[in-house]
Amino acid sequence: MSEDNKRNLLYFEAPTMRELFAEMDEWQAKHRKRLQSVSVQPDGGAFAAIALSNPTEVIIVNGFGAGGVAVGGNTLLTTELSGISTTSGEKRMITGNK
Repeated sequence: MSEDNKRNLLYFEAPTMRELFAEMDEWQAKHRKRLQSVSVQPDGGAFAAIALSNPTEVIIVNGFGAGGVAVGGNTLLTTELSGISTTSGEKRMITGNK
């Protein structure tokens, strides 16, 4: 399934908050996406919502051999050329665990 992953701005409108919720819930069920951020405001006699959906995919590129970064074993590996490693040029491991 090909889709444009660069467009994630959404607009919903309904006469009541209950109907706005139902419309947004139906959209989520149909598209199987989460909403990252939502702002709801009264608009005339209705309610309007502007929302951002989460990106569909994240692409990880392996550029370690070209002086960039690589991901392996749930670890981000870097080299000096990536601008993240130590000044001595040694490899540095950064993990999501603290």
